[in-house]
Amino acid sequence: MQNSLFLAAALLYAVCALLPSRRGALISGVTALAWAVHGAALALDIVSPGQLRVGFAIMLSSALWVSVAAYWLENRNFALDGMRRLVMPFAFVAALLPLVFPGSVLELQDQSPAFGWHVAVAVLAYSTLTIAAFHAVLMALQEARLHTRGSNGGWFAGALDQLPALLTMEKLLFRVIWIGFVLLSLTVLSGVVFSEQLFGRALRLDHKSVFALLSWLLFAALLAGRRWQGWRGKTALRFTLAGFATLALAYVGSRFVLEVVLHRGVA
Repeated sequence: MQNSLFLAAALLYAVCALLPSRRGALISGVTALAWAVHGAALALDIVSPGQLRVGFAIMLSSALWVSVAAYWLENRNFALDGMRRLVMPFAFVAALLPLVFPGSVLELQDQSPAFGWHVAVAVLAYSTLTIAAFHAVLMALQEARLHTRGSNGGWFAGALDQLPALLTMEKLLFRVIWIGFVLLSLTVLSGVVFSEQLFGRALRLDHKSVFALLSWLLFAALLAGRRWQGWRGKTALRFTLAGFATLALAYVGSRFVLEVVLHRGVA
């Protein structure tokens, strides 16, 4: 069932990417439908009675699912058609990833009921900060494009030219970072305070914990610097990408190595 839904979501994302900009109402409707189908596929694939499916493909697919929701909501307040042309191709690929890399199944019979919530918040935190990283890359490319606007850069350059002004993009970036930071804080806090109840053992400083804490510190420093020192521009972009990179190493990087490079399904 979920495989068909993933395929349907990918097809709808492709349609949405190819629709002309003047069909705003149709684009909004197709985006909402694709997002709903993708969400249903993820729900059926990830959660089943007494089991939880985990893996790098699931995480990335969830991240793009949240990205589509963010695009759809923000597009109601800002002109983000250029972002649609960039987000939808990635969403198309992300919807197909779980079919190729299904991940592994984690048994929940012996886990605390709070464990499922911990995992859900962690996935949302990673997904939201993935959006922030993607947004930061777009801003860097958009700034570079300002210096070469006279040249013909093709489809990609045209999409960048349709993005909102850099100040608006920066405002959106920090809104997303704040949401992601709150979710990441809840993830780290639950992991530290409730480790015994969640995982049946005291907290261990393994690579996941260390990289997650380092990511939290980087985003905390960025938000503090923004509040007290007025950080913006390249400084903000560097901290955003560094924070995301460490968070990716905390989970997705290790899962990718285990599942794709080493062909193991260890949780």
